[in-house]
Amino acid sequence: MPIIEVKMWKGLSEDDAEKIISGITKVFVEMGIPEHAVGIVIHEIPKAHWGIAGKPASKMPTDAKPP
Repeated sequence: MPIIEVKMWKGLSEDDAEKIISGITKVFVEMGIPEHAVGIVIHEIPKAHWGIAGKPASKMPTDAKPP
C-alpha cells in the first residue's frame, strides 16, 4: 500500500485538499494499484517554519514559491 506525503504551506482549503487527494489517487489507480490501497497525508507547514535561501518563507516576497 503506497503512502504518499505532500508537504506544502499552511492555508490549503478543504476543496483543494480533496482535489490533491483525488488527483494523486488517480495516478496510482492508472498504474494498477487499487484505490482503497492508496493513502495520502497532507502536511501543512507554516511559512515561518519553511526556509528558502536562508530565510523563513514568511519573510520572502509574496511571489516566492517553495522549492
